[in-house]
Amino acid sequence: MKQNKDNWTKGLGWFLFVFSIGFFCLQMGYLFVHARFQVEYIDNRLFYMINILCVICLGLAILLLLTLTNKLKTIISGIGVLFIIVNGVLLVERNQEIRNITSISPDFKQIFSIKQNVASGEAVYYRSYYGILARPKETLPNEIIGEYQVEWLANDIAAFTYQAADNAIQQFIGTYGDRKNGTSYYYVGAEIHGFWQGDNIEVVSSQDGISVTENNQTELFEWDNIHQFGTLAVVLRKDNEAVWTISLDENFKVHSDASKPTVGNISLYKASMEENAPYTLDYKASN
Repeated sequence: MKQNKDNWTKGLGWFLFVFSIGFFCLQMGYLFVHARFQVEYIDNRLFYMINILCVICLGLAILLLLTLTNKLKTIISGIGVLFIIVNGVLLVERNQEIRNITSISPDFKQIFSIKQNVASGEAVYYRSYYGILARPKETLPNEIIGEYQVEWLANDIAAFTYQAADNAIQQFIGTYGDRKNGTSYYYVGAEIHGFWQGDNIEVVSSQDGISVTENNQTELFEWDNIHQFGTLAVVLRKDNEAVWTISLDENFKVHSDASKPTVGNISLYKASMEENAPYTLDYKASN
């Protein structure tokens, strides 16, 4: 029994040691690509969290693999705890300088990331290209003030709703795919041309723009007030404020041939700081 326990202890120790080496190599690789290619972790807090995991694995591996005196165990444990505390403090301080807004898609395949410089107010949208690594893609046009929320309208569409400095509600959409196998660019407004209907709500896309009817009240958004994100969503705006987001559901099919019938659904999501679920709309007819 004692031999089996010793084998299990040593096996666990070597397992933790290999993990610590893996975390160390990951950090060294990150420092290299960060300096050379301006790549960052998708969330800045990951750097310090990985440091902490590396030290925990290494410390436990040493305690399990080596026969140490109580004094050495105390010294090693103290050094590990001190390192963890330092990295914890740095993590908190860094997050006070750069505000990290991170959300993972429902299928765990995409990560929505915005980093805001607290001092300047500038917020930058980061696009993940290498798993947990990312590069800056776009600066948000409005400063984020106060509350915000992220709603995944599909596994590849994230709607970020926030309050801007002028108290206006704004929406920024992160998109991570398309509905045409990436073969060409297309316009969402043109693809949803026609009449759409959901529960007590209607959407019509026509040459004049896109109109939304809610509670028997119709509001028309002309094309100049419609902003497209990627090839999956548009934001309908009025008086420099977001009102609605329309996105293409995952079952939506984009056809090169306009004569083919429209297939799939769209989602309509209200720009509001209050909790609200997106509407799912069905295609009913062409204009």
